[in-house]
Formats: sequence, structure tokens, C-alpha cells
Amino acid sequence: MKAIYNWGDSLTDKKIIRKIAVIFVTDVVGFSKLMESNEEETLQSFRSCKEILDKLFAEHGGRIFNTAGDSVLAEFQSAVSAMICAAEFQKLVKQRNSSLVDQVPMTFRTGLNMGDVIVEGENLYGDGVNVAARLEALSQPGGVCLSKGIFDFVSQKVEMTFNDIGQQKVKNTDVHAYDLIVDDARQRLSNTTRRNENGEDDREQAAIAVLPFENQSNDPEQDYFVDGITDDIISNLSLWRTFPVISRNSSFMFKGKTVSAKDVGRELGASYVVQGSIRKGGQRVRITAQLIDAEKDRQLWSEKWDRSLEDIFDVQDEVAAAIAAQVNPALQDYELGRIERARPTNLNAWELYLKALHTFNERTHADHNDPGLIQAKLLCEKVIGLDEAMSRAYSLMADIYNAELNQFLTKDSALALQNIYDYAKKALDLDPKNSIAANLLATHFFFSGKFDQSKLYAERAIKLNPSYPDALYRLGQSLVHSGRYSDAESYFHKAIELSPLDPNSNNYKNGLFFSNLGQKNFQMALNYIDECRLQFPTVGGFKGFNAATLGHLERLDEAKSALNEYLALRPNLKKRSDYKKIFVPNSTLADTLIEGLVKAGWEPEDE
Repeated sequence: MKAIYNWGDSLTDKKIIRKIAVIFVTDVVGFSKLMESNEEETLQSFRSCKEILDKLFAEHGGRIFNTAGDSVLAEFQSAVSAMICAAEFQKLVKQRNSSLVDQVPMTFRTGLNMGDVIVEGENLYGDGVNVAARLEALSQPGGVCLSKGIFDFVSQKVEMTFNDIGQQKVKNTDVHAYDLIVDDARQRLSNTTRRNENGEDDREQAAIAVLPFENQSNDPEQDYFVDGITDDIISNLSLWRTFPVISRNSSFMFKGKTVSAKDVGRELGASYVVQGSIRKGGQRVRITAQLIDAEKDRQLWSEKWDRSLEDIFDVQDEVAAAIAAQVNPALQDYELGRIERARPTNLNAWELYLKALHTFNERTHADHNDPGLIQAKLLCEKVIGLDEAMSRAYSLMADIYNAELNQFLTKDSALALQNIYDYAKKALDLDPKNSIAANLLATHFFFSGKFDQSKLYAERAIKLNPSYPDALYRLGQSLVHSGRYSDAESYFHKAIELSPLDPNSNNYKNGLFFSNLGQKNFQMALNYIDECRLQFPTVGGFKGFNAATLGHLERLDEAKSALNEYLALRPNLKKRSDYKKIFVPNSTLADTLIEGLVKAGWEPEDE
């Protein structure tokens, strides 16, 4: 008989009943989104799964003591019975999903714990229940996560494989957790398996590299689509703060190559490698993804999504979230709100945007002439014509104007600079989480000589995407040209670390050149600018930096030769003010460079 509370009774009048129980908690992954999509079909699918669960409870001695929406809480007298029931439930649900035609597929997370509970009528409360709920939240989709107490009881009594994922902190609760290995692919790393030389948990610094997904559509024209999806998965993963993600340009160096994950990890400095494939046919798209431990060249996890093209944005988020959860099991659904980005509503515009992005990324960079950039700009203009609310199209257009400015493709640099601002500002207004837009605003203010504002927007971009090398570079540049030379160095090093194979990453080293130049470390500055010149031999500015540094080092013959080569490219450079006009506005380094050029033999005219 249920107890009836009399709020006038004293606490001593009510006897608290406690016992040890095995608690089973399960709920549906993404239930709210499924309900928003189709409430009737979702409820019908949930009832079907609930029938499976009821039959298993009857068979294995489970008793439901609470339900809330899609959540089911049950108690068992036996840990072994609860374990078998949980494993059977996930197996039967998976079989059901594979055979569906009309109903919505449904995935559950399940948590098991054994502990002290308070009995209140038919209901149970207390730590035993709370920890089970935390384990359910920690569980992988389609998986079972159990406490060490359950594991100790069942590990020698059932023919199942478990994976120790170590001590986990979930919603302020510390719990030693284990995964039931549903199949050989699902194995998350333990918190205790990755230790640095000090014996501390070093897993949060383990980097991930996402290789270009393979186009299995038998249509090379779909490369733009596949690359675009890969780009989005990299971007989504970069939004998680708990691990660095290798830059897109470095990962794409392996496109079309057959290499082992171990080799990729070694070259990119990545502990994990993500590989996958995409097949697009009509309005359907199939994505497969797998996570590989690069050091052991062993698959840790794999999954397949077969969805309508309209669901592609959900799939991208799910892929990124699933990978993130493998690397750091304590990541939770409540963090998803932070990483969700504005989504395009017009699929035709979005596919055209992917073509524009592909054209922009794959073009051949060249000063004064870049047909690929012109084509990307035309495509991007069409995208905006189709969907005026697509933030990413505006940030791409701002990036195109940035390229025009840097590649000397515009006769009006002031107009290009204003266009960068206008398009980036529009992109950020449409989507405040657009890190590319924030960084391009930082770029606008940097080239306007407003370093404080540039720093603020670069910091915003990094807050939105901690693994964004261009933003780290821009923040470093904002610091170094405002006189904070040593403070800037760590940001340049981090940008380089995230872009180990990016052919453009040597450009980040010009930041380290500036930093050392400002600190009067002229030999180190020369080393860095030499690396930049080797990678970009036609960049005139680098020739000037080389001449100025050799001048400061008093290597006068080399300095004079370098100066002559530089001045041949800059015939209008007559006065000190001319140099300041073509250098970063308001930079504290301008006078140091001019002084070096004078030491190299430059004789500027009087003002």
C-alpha cells in the first residue's frame, strides 16, 4: 500500500526503508527530435520497443518502478538477470530496427547499477537509482554501461565481454564504469589507459585526424558533396573543447592515398584517425564512419547511417557526437546545445554551397590571377541568391574577398577590406556560432590596424572552435603587431601543431618570425623567414623581411643582394612612409623592419 504523506508528521514518525537493489535505466536517444519530426510514428515505435522490454522483464524478473516520457526505470533482484536482460534488449531492438519499413528506428541507452535505495511504496529513490541514471547517460547509443559493482558480480558468470572505461565524472558524480561490448567495434578507451610521463591523465590532449571520406557514389562529380560532408564533420568535432582536431588542409593531404592509420597518426601527430565513406543516390545518402586507434592501428568503433538527404545535418551531428563520445565517454547530451550550428533550410542552395566551397579549397593559389577564385565567387553569389539566410555562404564570400586582398587580385584594397567586414558581419548576425565569420572580422580589423578589436574577434573564433589554426594565427598576429611579441608565440606554435602537413602552414611561421624579430632574436627570426621563403619563393614581402633581418645581423653582402631582389619587386618603394603603407597598419614592427632595410643598404628619400 502506498504511503500517504502527512506534512504535519515529524520525521521520526516516518520510518525510512532501505535495501540493496539492482537498478536498470533506459531511454531513447534523441527522443525529443524524433517527436518533433513525427509524433505519431515515434510513439508507435516506442510502444513497440516497450513491448519488447516488458516481455524481457517478465522473463528475467524485472519490475518497473518508474517511467517518465521515454525513460524506464526497473529493479532486479539479480545482477546477472539484469545484465542478460539489458544485453538481450539492445540485441532485439537492433534486429527490429534493421527490419523496419514504415516505423521510425529507435536507439536506446541503458545503465545498470547496484546500490542502496530508499523504498517509498512502489517507487525507489536514492544514490543507487541516481548512479544508474548517470550510467545510462554515459552509455553509448545502442549500448549498456554498468558500474564496477555490477561488473564484479557478473563478469565471471556471463559469457559477455566488457571494457573498463575507468573512473568517470558525470554530472558531479564519480563512478567507475564499464561498457558491455555489443560488438568488436565498440571499445572506448579507459581513463586509466592514457598517462603522460607524470602519471597524469593525458587523454584530453589526444588529437583526432579526420581523413577525407571516400566517394562511393560511382560519380566523380559527387566529390564536392563528399568533401563538404567531411569538412562539416571536422568542423563539428572541432567544436568539442576536450581534444584538438587536426586541420582540414593537413588531413586532406591524404586524399586518394592508401595509407595505414598508424602512418597517418605518426605524420599528423594524431592519436585517433577517423575514416569513412559516403554514397549518395537521389535523395538518399549512406555514411559509414570508423574510429581507429592510430598507435595500435586497431578499429575502436564503427557505425553506419542510411538516411534521407533532408536528414544530412542530423547525421553530421550524430557522427561527430558519436566519435567524441568514444574519445571522451564523459561527454553528454547536454553539451550538444553548445555545438549545434545554424542549419541551411534550402538543400539546393546547400549543395551549391558545397560546390563553391570545394572550388575555393581545391583551386591553385596564385597572385594576380586565380580563375578558381572567380568561379567560387560566382557560385557563392548564386547560393546567396537562393538562400539569403545561409550564414556559411556569407562567411565563404568574406573569405573570397580576403583571398582577393592577399593575392593582389583587387585594384581597390579598401573596398575588399570593407567587403570582408560586410559579409562576415552578416554571417555572424545570421549565426553567432560561425567561427569562420568571427575570424574574418578579426582579419578585417587586423588589416585596418585595429589590433584590440582584431584580438577580441579572434578570441571569439577560438572560443567557438578551439582547433581553428587560422584563428590562433590571427590572434597571434594581433598580439605581435601590437608589441606583445613573446605572448604571441604560443598561438603560432599551436596553429602549426594543428596543421602539420598543410602546405600553407609554413605561412604561420611568419608569425614566429615577427615574434623573434620584435624580441631582437635576429638569427631565430632569419631561420623562420628562410622556411617561409622556401615554401613561398615568389612572395615579395618575405624577400623584404629576409633583407631586413640580414641587415640587423650585419651580414651585409647577403643583405644587399636580398635588398636588390626585393626592391626590383617594389619599384615604388621610395620613402619610409611608402613601406608603412604596404605593411600592416600601425604595427610596432614597421620601424624595426625599416631600420633593417637601411642597414642592408636601402637609402630612403626624405619625407
